[in-house]
Amino acid sequence: QGKQKKARKYAVMKRMISLRDQRINEKNRAKAPVRKKEDPSAIKEREVPQHPSCLFFQYNTQLGPPYHILVDTNFVNFSIKAKLDLVQSMMDCLYAKCIPCITDCVMGEIEKLGQKYRVALRIAKDPRFERLPCMHKGTYADDCLVQRVTQHKCYIVATVDKELKRRIRKIPGVPIMYISRHRYNIERMPDDYGAPRF
Repeated sequence: QGKQKKARKYAVMKRMISLRDQRINEKNRAKAPVRKKEDPSAIKEREVPQHPSCLFFQYNTQLGPPYHILVDTNFVNFSIKAKLDLVQSMMDCLYAKCIPCITDCVMGEIEKLGQKYRVALRIAKDPRFERLPCMHKGTYADDCLVQRVTQHKCYIVATVDKELKRRIRKIPGVPIMYISRHRYNIERMPDDYGAPRF
């Protein structure tokens, strides 16, 4: 019988001596880190996100008519596809005055879509729409809308985008308007505000 071949181990590192080993000269030896004693009287700092004062359980006291509704790019396009008048359908959904708000980055996204979506652009330039200026770079609207509703809880977000809906559901007190069965529906709106339940 032949000698059993031993498989070579790959990527085996040479065993190295620790820098704190006693065999290394004292001057070359790594010093053990000196631990600071904790001062029991020192105030402990913790970073806790401050909850907005407008939220009372699931009620958002900043929400009320006239409703300010942040409109997303795809919401305008799907409204045209479903042959819905934006402002009128919003009022039918909420039974109150609605002011659609459109940010600069959403406007930029609609302009980028080109000639095919010129109807959407004409609707977005409607004088009934309120324009909100953006300070950030680029035209990626999702981050902008999420940041806006995190800072100011006075908006309802109108979107059909599943990813954006998922992100906004994590923010407490922000209702979402969406399109289903050729009409606008709203989710996460407290019962007292007169929103329809389907």
